[in-house]
Amino acid sequence: MNDRSDKLFAARLSDLTDQARRNSSYAFSSFLDERQCAEAEAWCRKNTGELMYRLWGGFPDARRKMLAIYHDYCDDYVEEDYPFVCLTFTYRKEDKLTHRDFLGSFMGMQLKREVIGDIVVAEGETQAFVTEVAAKLILSSVSKIGRVGVKVSDDRPFELEVRQEYKKIIGTVASLRLDCIVSLAAHISRDSAAGLIRSDKVDVNHFTASSISQELHEGDIISVRGSGRYVLSAVNGLSGKGRIHVEVLKYI
Repeated sequence: MNDRSDKLFAARLSDLTDQARRNSSYAFSSFLDERQCAEAEAWCRKNTGELMYRLWGGFPDARRKMLAIYHDYCDDYVEEDYPFVCLTFTYRKEDKLTHRDFLGSFMGMQLKREVIGDIVVAEGETQAFVTEVAAKLILSSVSKIGRVGVKVSDDRPFELEVRQEYKKIIGTVASLRLDCIVSLAAHISRDSAAGLIRSDKVDVNHFTASSISQELHEGDIISVRGSGRYVLSAVNGLSGKGRIHVEVLKYI
């Protein structure tokens, strides 16, 4: 985010907090992406005062989530009251559909990205979280995704296994500095990696990296614009020449 969008996002969070205080009830955001979730959590820790907050996307590992701000007496029921729906799409197993197919169909209906949560695709079925308003439109008008006929229902809980596939990258680096790890992960020179970082094209744990010399740790998530998304999965000691053995996983 740039300074302007940061300020607008903070203003939206402030409005939600004021709404929760006035209504003595929940105030919900739209679906937030991972970076917005991280921004929202950092903001809420400092600014919600006596109010509680929770980020939830329908299942524990969801990437896209809604923020709820509310009073403590609502805590036992907040997950049940989020204003989104789990839709289940079923189709023939031989018809291969992708996340992109579903998202493209939803966007083709003029639905904004902020009303669509996670979309989990399996063999012959897909489950997607969407706002209640979007769900009504999809249920009433969708019979195909692309050229594939589908049946849509809203009467099943989320039950698909969420699988993330990775490509493993193993190598050695001079240090755990960000430019070294980006160079290895993206298969580019350290100078090129440094240029991307200085151009604000690299995020670490969903925040724009501030320095090429930032030190990384196991579990850190790195996003490189135009290259992909990675996690520093293991640091495995030194080579005979004093370089550090690392393992990086690239999201596929």
